[in-house]
This record gives sequence, structure tokens and C-alpha cells, in this order.
Amino acid sequence: MAELSYKYLTDKDYTRINNTLAGSSSLDIIKWAYETFKDELVYACSFGAEGMVILDLISKVRPDAKVIFLDTNVHFKETYELIDRVKQKYPCLQIELLQPALSIDEQAVQYGDALWKRNPDLCCSMRKLEPLEKILNTKKAWMSGLRRDQSPTRANTQFINKDDRFSSIKICPLIHWKWEDVWDYIYLNQLPYNTLHKSGYPSIGCIHCTLPVNDGSHLRAGRWTGLNKTECGLHLKTSKNKE
Repeated sequence: MAELSYKYLTDKDYTRINNTLAGSSSLDIIKWAYETFKDELVYACSFGAEGMVILDLISKVRPDAKVIFLDTNVHFKETYELIDRVKQKYPCLQIELLQPALSIDEQAVQYGDALWKRNPDLCCSMRKLEPLEKILNTKKAWMSGLRRDQSPTRANTQFINKDDRFSSIKICPLIHWKWEDVWDYIYLNQLPYNTLHKSGYPSIGCIHCTLPVNDGSHLRAGRWTGLNKTECGLHLKTSKNKE
């Protein structure tokens, strides 16, 4: 087996690892991830419903784990309130709010007001991708709450994924979970969650780019509505050198 790092793993290695882990529970995947990567693993949490499940599972395996939130400075107040509640519930978790290089005002000076309307890809790149890239340059792997039934672009997600965008290994413990499974776990374990979920927001991002979904569309239909865009770019299968 090649060294477990993006630089050395081949496609065959990823297939072999996923075949070995097939049938594992989400908790088993998280245990494997921390045993394998230790401090070289970071969890990038959006504090959505899936995020609450993963945070709780992580707390059982690595109570002092490193957790990052990509703070674009334009999240809903309910999201920031949830982060405060999570910090109280899991006081040992090392939760860091990563900041973009430019404030909203500085971005407006350089690129004009409401960049998210005119060029949402550039806005996401500066406020989310670049901060994450900076921290992943110091880590071997990162964890995400992707589920296969969230959207067509995520249908083939594996437990262990080659992440060309960030030259990293991406671990997704919840790939087999359904939306109902997520909420069953939240209710059963009495976990805090973003109150916007109960107002028609299954997927919650920035204020300007998130709408409720009330027509039975897929769970991410409220993100970047009306634009030819379904992802901020964190999970697109592209190389950063091609952007």
C-alpha cells in the first residue's frame, strides 16, 4: 500500500481502501480516519444538519478534534447562533472560524457591490475556497458531510476520495445516509440544529445565495437559485490548476 497521502495514492489504492471499508458504519469510518491521519485530519463543518451528526460522532472518537467553519461573513444569524450552542455542548472541540482575506467592504471596493450576484464563482472562490486551501496545505486529509442523495453531483461520492481541487484526501462518513436518517439521529440524540431547517431550508449557505425549498425539489435546489451553479466549488472534481 502506498503512503496514505494525496501525493502517493493511486486510483487503485483508493478503490482498494474503499473496498476494505465497505460496510463500515459512519463511526467506524471516523475512527479509521483519526487513527490513520491523527492531527493531519481536519473537519470542515458547514453546521448543517449533517454537520451536527458528524460533530457528535467525532466527539465520541476525538473530543478535541480540529473543526473549521468557512466564515464568509455573510451567513445567517441563525448559523452563528448555532455555532455558539455547539461550542457550549462540545467545549473540547477546537472550532475555528476561518476568515477570507478581504472583508465584505474591501471586496466591494475591489470588485464592486454584491459580487455574489454578478460573479458568484469568484465570490465563493475568495470567501470559501482560498481559506480552505490555505489550511489544507498544512494537512493530509479533510472530512466532509457529503451524502449521495443530496444532489446528482454527489451521487458517486465514496468514503475515501481523491480531491484534486485541494490536493488532499477527502473523507465522507455519511455517504449512505438519507435525509430522514440524519434527522432521526438529531432527534434521538437531542442535538442542536439550525432553526432555519424548520423554515424550508434543507441546505443553508450564505444569506444572499440561499432560498427555502418548498416545491419538493432536491435538497440543494435553494442554493444559487436561477444561476447555472449548484456547488460553491469545494466539492467539484476539478484541479485547482484548471480553474
